[in-house]
Amino acid sequence: MINFNYASEPVLIASGKTRLAGVLELAPNPCGIVLCPHDGGSRRLSARSNYLADELRRAGLATLLLDLLGLDEDHGDERRSDIALLGTHMGAAMDWLAAEPETRKLALGLFGTGSDAAAALQLAAARPGQVAAVVLRGGRPDLAGADALARVRAPTLLIVGEQDRAVIEFNRRALDQLSCEKDLAVIRGATHRSEPQHALHEVARLAARWFKGYFGSVARPSFRPPA
Repeated sequence: MINFNYASEPVLIASGKTRLAGVLELAPNPCGIVLCPHDGGSRRLSARSNYLADELRRAGLATLLLDLLGLDEDHGDERRSDIALLGTHMGAAMDWLAAEPETRKLALGLFGTGSDAAAALQLAAARPGQVAAVVLRGGRPDLAGADALARVRAPTLLIVGEQDRAVIEFNRRALDQLSCEKDLAVIRGATHRSEPQHALHEVARLAARWFKGYFGSVARPSFRPPA
C-alpha cells in the first residue's frame, strides 16, 4: 500500500536570466520522477495539470510541476507556443533535477501537452541518456520536426481525445516518424479543450502505467487505438 505522506517543496529554477516556479513532490520511495509542465495562467489547465500530478504521485511517482515560462516573462499565447523557449526552460529543469540529491538518481519522464509536446520530444532526441519515457496528451508532436522524431529513443505514448480529429491525424503522422517503442491511445468522448472526469482519470492511468512500465518494470505496456 502506498503511503500518501508526500514531501512537497516550492522551487525556483534558474533558466538563463529568468526563474521558473514549480512544486517538487516526492512520494515515498518513488520509482521515478515526471516533469509536468503547468500552465499557471489558465485556471482550467492548472486544475487539469494538478489532477494529473496528484494521480501520478498516487501511483508512486515523484513529480515536478513547473510553469515553463519565467516569472518575468510574458505569459501570453505567443510565448506559450514558442517551442524553442519552452525546450530551453524544460532543459534547465532537467539539469536541475539531475543535480539535486533527492532526484538525480531517479528515472526521468517527460509529460507534455500542446507546444510542450514538441519541446519534450526535441529534448528526448537531444538527450537520449537522460529521458526514460515520454507521454504526450493532446499535443502537436509533429511540430518537433521529422529529424528530432527519428532520433527519439525514449518510449513514447501519444494520448488524444476521440473528438479531436485533426489532432489525431497530427499524432498519427508523428507516430509513423518515431522509431522508438511507441503507442497511441485514443480517449473516448474527450477533446483537448473539454475533458470529462472519466477522461482525465484515464489519461492519468495510462500515463502512470507507461512511466512505471519504463522506469524499471519488466512489463511493457501496450495500447491499441480503435480502427
